[in-house]
Amino acid sequence: MANQPIHKIKLALITAAIWDNDGFFSVDVTRAYRASDGNWQSSTSFSHADLLNVAKCAERAEIWIGRQVNAAK
Repeated sequence: MANQPIHKIKLALITAAIWDNDGFFSVDVTRAYRASDGNWQSSTSFSHADLLNVAKCAERAEIWIGRQVNAAK
């Protein structure tokens, strides 16, 4: 079974996946899109219209990680 993110934050087509690597958190931000064959794909390239949701996802990820770190203390 593949590793799964510990938490996901989604706004419209933007997703921030939070990973816990033994207490060190990292975040992958992706944009979903429908390919010409009709299947959903993801990309790490963002248009101007995506940037506000990218920023909001990053901020929410930072808040979520901060709460996890503070709870562990």
